[in-house]
Amino acid sequence: MRHQADLPSHVGNTMAEFVMQSLGCEVAALNTVHFSNHTGYRQFKGTRATAQEITEPYQGQCQSNLTDFDVMLSGYAPSAAAVEAVGAIGIDLQKKAENKPGSFFWVLDPVMGDQGRLYANDDVVPAYEKTIHHADLILPNQFEAEVLSGVKITSLSTLAEAITAIHRIYSVPHIIITSVQLLKLSQSGSTPSPPENYLTVIGSTTRSNGSPRLFRIDVPALDCFFSGTGDMFATLTVARLREAVDAASPDLRNTASWVSPNDVEPSNLPLARTTIKVLSSMHSILERTMEARDAELAAASSLNGDSRGAGKARLPASHKSS
Repeated sequence: MRHQADLPSHVGNTMAEFVMQSLGCEVAALNTVHFSNHTGYRQFKGTRATAQEITEPYQGQCQSNLTDFDVMLSGYAPSAAAVEAVGAIGIDLQKKAENKPGSFFWVLDPVMGDQGRLYANDDVVPAYEKTIHHADLILPNQFEAEVLSGVKITSLSTLAEAITAIHRIYSVPHIIITSVQLLKLSQSGSTPSPPENYLTVIGSTTRSNGSPRLFRIDVPALDCFFSGTGDMFATLTVARLREAVDAASPDLRNTASWVSPNDVEPSNLPLARTTIKVLSSMHSILERTMEARDAELAAASSLNGDSRGAGKARLPASHKSS
């Protein structure tokens, strides 16, 4: 049984708790917002947690000796103060585990914006910049990677520059950029473009000298819009990465940040193997979701005498839920 601390929003935790518990994780969830539904529906009610409301439940867990966590996943935080409160929890858990390398691993999703714009407050950016260097793995989208690295991603070479910069600036050992619009980037002659209607995920684990080990995975896009895919990706990654680390080497779990030796090729990294498995699972789940949606809409159309059937919306190349 794996003990996980989980600090996304209420709507994110609705996804996260189910996924991680289904994979055998014991989850202690702490909500950073309390919304009625996903904001992707464009109408919702609820409140955003203050820093105190984030900190006090954790303090209660500390008082009762309930902080034996080996992984922490942090996601959307509604303010700079909330980012700092979540960061303080992660740092405290790291200190508790500092005498046992590899016994605590922090996955941080720096939810700030997408599609070229911030949807968080401006002061959230410097708060994340102060926090990220404590994390073991971060999951930015393309826009967030640009914000954190200071590199505008216009080609595969600038994408590599951005990842290298994040490794260097924040000393974060693992990165997955969860959505890259590769067809829109300049291609080198030696790098094949993905087929049309594919999405690309790029990841890296550092070597001991800080240089990246880049891997790339192309996955078919689905002709549908989904909310919560970012939450599903993050939580599946939490569960599957530990499995991949255990399978790679008995000693890797006792290595700081689970960083593989320098001689491990990018395609054999536990992070790369994890990403492949996560994307495969997501594709299967989302295909079944589409089938169920189509069946429901067809039934509704039949009842209403509407023969036009269900319209389809495009799944964006970059989508992150809050």
